[in-house]
Amino acid sequence: MSTIISRDAVGAAAVRPAAIGGVRFDWVMAILSAVFVGGLFLDGWAHNHGRVDTSFFTPWHAFFYAGFMVTGLALVVAVVVNRLRGYNLYSAIPNGYKTTITGLLIFAAGGLGDMAWHLVFGIEEDIEALFSPTHLMLGIGMALIITGPLRAAWNRRRAVSSWRDLGPAILAVGLFMSTLSFFLMFAHPINTIIGGARHRHFMNDVGVMAGMLALIVMAALMIGPVLLIMRRWTLPLGALTLIWGLHTAGMTVLDYEYRYQVWMALGMMAVVVVLDLAIWRFRTALSQPDNLRLFAFSAPFLLFGAYFGVLAQTEGIGWSVHLWTGAVFLTGVTGLLLSYLLMPPPMPISEVHEEV
Repeated sequence: MSTIISRDAVGAAAVRPAAIGGVRFDWVMAILSAVFVGGLFLDGWAHNHGRVDTSFFTPWHAFFYAGFMVTGLALVVAVVVNRLRGYNLYSAIPNGYKTTITGLLIFAAGGLGDMAWHLVFGIEEDIEALFSPTHLMLGIGMALIITGPLRAAWNRRRAVSSWRDLGPAILAVGLFMSTLSFFLMFAHPINTIIGGARHRHFMNDVGVMAGMLALIVMAALMIGPVLLIMRRWTLPLGALTLIWGLHTAGMTVLDYEYRYQVWMALGMMAVVVVLDLAIWRFRTALSQPDNLRLFAFSAPFLLFGAYFGVLAQTEGIGWSVHLWTGAVFLTGVTGLLLSYLLMPPPMPISEVHEEV
């Protein structure tokens, strides 16, 4: 009898439809996440350009929260369909998206809390909006939601290196980096023109320290996630351009005020394209720790070197040559140090002492 039941169970499993998930579902979630993050930047642009009033119910908020609802709905539908196909609740959630559900709950709680916060305390102004507790909840939830495709790809055992398989994960990294940059917009050089001759708030001692720390933080933010996925996969050509391109474009339009901000972005993106070609050309060599560390130092060094190069030709550099060259060097050191975390030196093999 037990044999008959076992065969019936196997037969039932054989005819059960496949669960929704995999690379195709990752593409759906990645594209919807891009719309979601686009809503965040649209709302940020509206705040930075005085397009909002004292009401919570604005068209910018509507687009932002609609992006959240559509992204969450896609995952909920996938889970419901998988349940109807006979999978238990745990198995019905596509691989890599269990944490995404946690993010949906955190974001929903943050959204309700944000509405109450605005009604009680009013609308945040300027940098206050980046540190509001409910806005930070939204940011945390959002980060967990949009990184679902990255977790899904990370969990797959097969080796992949094509855009078809890695595209959603690469897009998720770019969206994640853009989201973090949004909440750190005050630290991004294109957004705040760090070291510019006409931006005097970076000239006194406190301003110099703030600018130096901001550049170090942004260097870590830009190189850290890239080193992580380079440690996991061989990136296809164009991956770096997409990741850093999304981040740079978002920061440029978020608080666009000066025409030369576009030239700064183009200068940095020219470096990105060269770096992208380099990691594709030397993809095999980058598996060696020393070569990866060279890339980790060179990438932020060249990126922020390009920023100051364009700044020198436009607004002018207000910092002394000692300060801005030292700042560029420190961004490279930041990348180098992070490479030791992601690819640490090998541990020595313990010696076995045999008693004679």
